[in-house]
Amino acid sequence: MKIVLAYSGGLDTSVIVKWLKETYDAEIITFAADIGQEEELKGLPQKARKTGASRHYTLDLVEEFARDFIYPMVRANAIYEGQYYLGTSIARPLIAKAQVGIAKKVQADTVAHGATGKGNDQCRFEFTYLALAPELAIISPWKIDAFRQQFPGRAEMIAYCQSHRIPVEASLKKPYSMDRNLLHISYEAGILEDPWFDPTTKANKGMFKLSVSPEDAPDRPEYVELDFVKGDCVAVNGRKLSPAGVLKALNALGGKHGIGRVDLVENRFVGMKSRGVYETPGGTILVHAHRQVESLTLDREVMHLRDSLIPKYAELVYYGFWFAPERECLQAFVDESQKFVTGTVRLKLYKGNVITCGRKSKYSLYDPHVASMEGVKSSYNQNDATGFIRINGLRLRARLAAQGGPKI
Repeated sequence: MKIVLAYSGGLDTSVIVKWLKETYDAEIITFAADIGQEEELKGLPQKARKTGASRHYTLDLVEEFARDFIYPMVRANAIYEGQYYLGTSIARPLIAKAQVGIAKKVQADTVAHGATGKGNDQCRFEFTYLALAPELAIISPWKIDAFRQQFPGRAEMIAYCQSHRIPVEASLKKPYSMDRNLLHISYEAGILEDPWFDPTTKANKGMFKLSVSPEDAPDRPEYVELDFVKGDCVAVNGRKLSPAGVLKALNALGGKHGIGRVDLVENRFVGMKSRGVYETPGGTILVHAHRQVESLTLDREVMHLRDSLIPKYAELVYYGFWFAPERECLQAFVDESQKFVTGTVRLKLYKGNVITCGRKSKYSLYDPHVASMEGVKSSYNQNDATGFIRINGLRLRARLAAQGGPKI
């Protein structure tokens, strides 16, 4: 038996490497996707082998993550339940896709992951496995009774790592989990399971890694200009950058000014509510700027139709259906809508706020002559509004005459 494990080196997967080896007497091959974790990837090969893996692979997927996963999602302005920028959700299908590739390369018959049986990640990983390689067996330790009995909580897992000399950042003093990538950092579990717990106090704010608190941000605002071509940001302050380069630059700017922190209670796919704390500095700026260019260049009905589909698109990403046909159909519509979303937006960053200060586009549908209230001559005749209003109000008059109208 040969198992490829999606491995982060965090608490759960550090335990799982050794547990899989002992339980299945199998060859364990670990795989980590470099999607912007930075220093968290240091020492993973040595750590994995010391824990029981025969081989370890780390693939640099940073550009692919930004170009093929984050950017398509930004073109859709996808935000789950109006708050969550889907940083973990959008990473899982890429990780699972690459994991399947490793499994085929080493001729493994099984893939495994460390996602809990109560969360969304199990769905995101396993839907991808089933979409791309349904012949592979799947091991999900958290859905196995024996594993849960051995590790009923994080304290037991931390003790297990200590007894086996497995270094992990989690401790009884910091009992929460963290997931980092190019788009965000998420924090959940442990002390954060109490939705009344405040992580922003002076005693607790050391948890945050990507951003300063808004009250500690600079007292002077900073301006930034973003250039877009067909819905994708291609330059920051006139400097052309790759998609990953854009996210890195905006993460630095946003983090400096305390932008992108969100504390929310969300509805998981499996049915429960959960509390999560997120830092998404660059993504928050990027989505805000994208919307501003769209405000000039998107036809009203196209924008309203696309906006009506945002909750569904975001839900598909959150639930794990990135490789499902309905997401691909929605993406085709979204991408078609972006043909003329080209232009520049100027923003002001200040103490957690992203403030729009200007936007321009050669494809702008905004006509200052038509919109002006100063009597400027244009193709718009205000007299036409009389008939427009009477025709659109016909059904209201008919209702009053036949049914008595609204209750007042």
